[in-house]
Parts: sequence; C-alpha cells; structure tokens
Amino acid sequence: MPDLDTDPIAQAKQAARIEAREARAHCHVEAGPAAGAAIATHLLSLLPDLRSGPLTIAGYYPKGDEADVTPSLAALADAGHATALPVVTGRAWPLIFRLWRPGHPLVPGAFRVMEPMGDAPLVQPDIVLVPLLAFDKAGFRLGYGGGFYDRTLEVLRAEVRVIAVGIGYAGQGVDKLPVDAYDQRLDWIVTEQGAWRPTEV
Repeated sequence: MPDLDTDPIAQAKQAARIEAREARAHCHVEAGPAAGAAIATHLLSLLPDLRSGPLTIAGYYPKGDEADVTPSLAALADAGHATALPVVTGRAWPLIFRLWRPGHPLVPGAFRVMEPMGDAPLVQPDIVLVPLLAFDKAGFRLGYGGGFYDRTLEVLRAEVRVIAVGIGYAGQGVDKLPVDAYDQRLDWIVTEQGAWRPTEV
C-alpha cells in the first residue's frame, strides 16, 4: 500500500475520507430506514441485466452508517440465490466469503465486523456488493484504506468474471476521486435512488 507520508495520492485519499465520512453520516440520517428496502428494489430490478440463473452474491454486514444491504440479501435469498458475507483472514490478504443469509448466526470478526460462523461453507461469488465511503462518475470507490476489496476483486477477476456493485447513498457520489493503479473499478452503483453503470473515462 502507498506510504501516507510520501505518496500524494494516499494523502489526497486520506483527506477525501474525512469529507466522505461526514457526507455519508448526513446521507444516512436523510435517507432513513427506508433506504435499505429501496436499494433492494433497485438491485433486484438490475439483476436480470447482470447474470441469468441462480447466483452466488456476496454482500456485507453493515457497520455504523454504511448503507444497509441486509434487505437486499434477504430478498436475494428468497429469490433462490445463494448469499454470502466476507471474512477477513489477514491484514494484507484478500477476503474470503462464507455462505450466510439473514437470520443465520453471526460472530464478531476482524475490525469488529460481524461475519458467518467458521463452519459456514466457503463460496466464490458471481457478484460482490461493495460498501464505500464515496464513489465517482468513472466507477471508482473510496474505501477505508485497508485495500481489502481492491485485493479481493483483483484476485477474483483474474480467475472468473465477477461483477462488483457498489452500494451506497446517492449523496455519496462525487465527480472524481483520487485513484491509484491498484484501485478496482465498480461495474455498477446501486443507491436508494436507482442503479447506474459508470461511464468510461
């Protein structure tokens, strides 16, 4: 990962995170509890355009003011798709994914993020729902700085065709984010206001 003390892009990202956290907190309050259901509706409407047949879809268990994707996971499971959550195995390692659906037990994992039980089967997702602090028009996301999703998407995309869908609030969108060579683009963005495909730049 870039050195925050010497890398200008890393410094720009760190500054952007401060603004993005404030913006997301505001969006979380403004959108309210209905946002999760709205995101689920838009995601399910988009799904036929992404892949056909039963899919394995990895989400995340929301923490703090992250957009709530659990209504989406519940709707996807009810529609016959396999759903999963990420598990952190090490600070510099890609995420792994274990089967989970709303209502099943969870345990605290790394960074106090809830994750499936250790005996839940491992899966390779077809679609990854990605949390974010901000996203831009080109489909790049601002994460928390650990690089977990960038490493994970790089590994997955080297093996199979996986689709990355950023999940957030519409107000988290910005014109342009600072980007590094290792940053992975999102294929789609889904918010409480709809779904859209980023433009090529």
